[in-house]
Amino acid sequence: MTQTHQTPIADPASKERLRLWLRFLKASRAIEAQLRENLRVEFASTLPRFDVMAALSRFEDGLKMSQLSGVLKVSNGNVTGIVDRLAEDGLIVRVPVPGDRRATLVRMTTRGREEFARQAAAHEAWINEMLIDFSGSEATDIALRLEQLDKSLQEKTP
Repeated sequence: MTQTHQTPIADPASKERLRLWLRFLKASRAIEAQLRENLRVEFASTLPRFDVMAALSRFEDGLKMSQLSGVLKVSNGNVTGIVDRLAEDGLIVRVPVPGDRRATLVRMTTRGREEFARQAAAHEAWINEMLIDFSGSEATDIALRLEQLDKSLQEKTP
């Protein structure tokens, strides 16, 4: 039987990095919880609906469901119900893909683009307010460091 854990690391910075991770997680969860509440209260919507519209807003010609799932990094099953409800609300439309009877493109309607623009402006204002204690240059520096971290983690992933 193989062990699933390693012996403690001798690096004294190890504990500080663990604390840093926990602070990242706590801050991320707090921001996400506030965004979810704001979307619910102000737009009677959800963060997953916002995420789907945000993804589609970047692709004017639309995306196949599999592409949308890929952009959002979730399964097709997770996206289908959200897409169904957004379509029922007239915010997105499904369009057949020429030459592929099984596939459909999903794209935002004019009403969907207008609604997303309203929500995106509010979202930006909420984030700005939550992170107001960071100057523009501090935000840029932290974002750069997090981008470097993400790149480093991607390189380490098999």
